[in-house]
Amino acid sequence: MKLSSKANTIYQQISKRDCKLGDLRVIAKEIKKDQNLALEFWSTENFMARQLAILIMDKKMLTSDFVNQLDSDIAKHNEDERNQLIDWLMANQLMKDKKTIALIESWENSSSSLQRRIFWYYQGRLRWVGQTPPPNTEYLLSGIEKKMEKESPDVQWAMNFTAAQIGIFEPQFRSRCVALGERLGLYKDEFVHKGCTPNYLPGWIAMQVEKLKK
Repeated sequence: MKLSSKANTIYQQISKRDCKLGDLRVIAKEIKKDQNLALEFWSTENFMARQLAILIMDKKMLTSDFVNQLDSDIAKHNEDERNQLIDWLMANQLMKDKKTIALIESWENSSSSLQRRIFWYYQGRLRWVGQTPPPNTEYLLSGIEKKMEKESPDVQWAMNFTAAQIGIFEPQFRSRCVALGERLGLYKDEFVHKGCTPNYLPGWIAMQVEKLKK
């Protein structure tokens, strides 16, 4: 797609190496919602341009087919960009409307690993920082126990995140979450900077529970 004059001017600005996510939010705040401009930025296949596109998309246009196309496009990026884009789409668009939340909730067994990642990441975020959890924890934890070992790494990360939030904020399930981490050993040998939270479930849960006591 050939960029319009407006799109090209902004594209040249955000393509600079020193452009940050905060800069994109400032630009998006000025633009507000502009689906046509979003599609122009998306067509560039540029990582920063696509992040800006997500911010200015019109949520009314986020049909199931359109979201599937976004998912297919995102899957072509490298791993880091791919995960950042799909998580960015979830946080800035998909969680903002009931119809797209319904899409997320339907993705547990999607053929797309990115959509499965978002299903699990969304469930974890519902429990994050002590929010009252939905009454589906037993179902989710049973699914994680059965599926996580064989899942793709990007989905494993989201399942692990959800298991951590369950273990931290729902004491009745804590021992199961710790035992899961010990059994699978995911992230056990991952280097962790001093003072940072590990991804290894037993360590993650223990550290955050201790913080909640203070």
